[in-house]
Formats: sequence, structure tokens, C-alpha cells
Amino acid sequence: MRNETIAVLTSYAAANPDMMLLTADLGYSVLEQFADQLPDQYCNVGVCEQAMVGIAAGLALSGKRVALYSIANFPTLRCLEQLRNDVCYHDLPVTVISVGGGLAYGPQGYTHHGLEDLGIMAMLPNMAVTCPADPHEAETLLPQLLERRGPAYLRLGRAGEPVLHDAATPITLGKAVTMRQGSDVALLATGPILARANAAADILGERGISASVISFPSISPLDEQCIASLAASHRALLTIEEHSASGGFGSRVADLLMESGTHTRFGKYGTIDALRGKVGSQNYLLDLLPQIADRAAALL
Repeated sequence: MRNETIAVLTSYAAANPDMMLLTADLGYSVLEQFADQLPDQYCNVGVCEQAMVGIAAGLALSGKRVALYSIANFPTLRCLEQLRNDVCYHDLPVTVISVGGGLAYGPQGYTHHGLEDLGIMAMLPNMAVTCPADPHEAETLLPQLLERRGPAYLRLGRAGEPVLHDAATPITLGKAVTMRQGSDVALLATGPILARANAAADILGERGISASVISFPSISPLDEQCIASLAASHRALLTIEEHSASGGFGSRVADLLMESGTHTRFGKYGTIDALRGKVGSQNYLLDLLPQIADRAAALL
């Protein structure tokens, strides 16, 4: 996913000389295509993410559009104050591209896990927040974020995520995408964990439970109309994310349902405190969580 995204960014920047890419000493074997083709639009600022955001804000105030690249937790948690005050407060065209969201850097331990970023970024003013499930969603969303000319967050997996959509599938900021239609329970997934949601729907089908699967590549803006429609047409909704079950995508959906007075059964599926301190591959860590199909079936 990251290679495809940087290829799109390189093409976009080649056609838009006001586009800059900054990295904090990361992206080797990924960013070379951009750096080699557009050296005057690229800068490695070193291991100083807070300074990187400040530099990006200065460039944006000078008329540039800026993309930042780093591992999920570093350009969000480490420089949250700079994003809040320097970028979001001034509504500047700075897009944070984070790689390895969720548990993608599992072997590096909790310091490298990106499990709070979506919720934190979605709380910042003027910030669009996206979590694509596959390369198609990422490639399609990136130009839309850049064209907004405002703060944006694009959370990517690490590498090798399967393509889950047909190339002709339209992906629009703020809109969900229906993967399969059911009637009993709706599985609302954001990010690459969508593949596990699809697998869970197959398991539920074997148990006689009809499941819809919907991809939500956009957290903010959120497709409120789609959520309302799903709540009206299904017995239960389950949000699924590779992120803390508290404060992320599921919490935003829960807020919407509560504020609208919807009484549909609802559950959240995400990472839990029991994973903190665990080290291992992404799949190993995800397999430590309860089964999505069991969690969905328990809602009925």
C-alpha cells in the first residue's frame, strides 16, 4: 500500500510544483522514487518530527502544499501540539501520511504500535482523517486529501496488503463502500482489517447469519447517512478497527447512534489492553483478539 501511495504522490507532485514531501529519516526503499525524480520538492529533516511539522507549517504559509511521512505513532503523538497549533489552528494544507498503522510494526513492540492515532487525529479541528483498507482506497483518497488544501491524515498499512476492491470501484472522501449485502448484522470496518471482516462474514454465513460488510475509508468526515441506513435495516451493527476499541472509529459511530436516538444493538471491535506489552507479528497479535464472528453473533 505504501509503495502505491508514494507513486501517486510522486505523479501528483510532478504536476504540481507547489507540492513538497518531508520525512523524518524514514522511508528508505520507498521514498527514493520521489526524491530522485523531484529532489527540489523533497527534504529529509532528520529524526525530529516536531520540527518537521513546524517546517511544514512554514512552507504551507509560504504557499506550498506539504506531505509528511513517518511511522504511525511518530507524526501524530510525538508532535501533537505542533499539529494542533501550527497546522490545524491555521487550517494549513499539510497531509500526514503515516505508515504501519495499527499493529503492522508488531515485532518492534508497543512504542511502534499505532493504536490511538485515528481517535486523536479526528478530534483536531479542520482535520480530515482516512484509513484505507487497500491500495485502491489509498491511491484514490490521497489526491482528494491534497485537493482539500487543509489538514489531513492518511493512515496506511505497512506493505503487501491485498487489493480488496475492483479498480473501477469509486472511493470518495466521506463515503462508505458496501462490500457485501446482508440483513442480520452489519460489519463496519476501517482499514486493512476489512479483509478479516470479509472472512468473518463468511463464517457467520456458515452459521446461518446474514452479514453485510461495509468499508469506511473515511473517519472524518464520516458517512452518517450510510450508518443511519444500516441501523434501520439490520438487527445489529459491529464496528471493526485495528485501533483502540475506545475512542476511535467505533466511538464516533456510537456517538452518532446515541445522538440520533437509534436503538439498534451495537458493538465495537478493536484492540484491548491485554495486547499492551505483547510482541510479535501483526497477524499473531490480531489472532490474540476474540474472533470477529463470535463478537458479531453475540450481538444478535
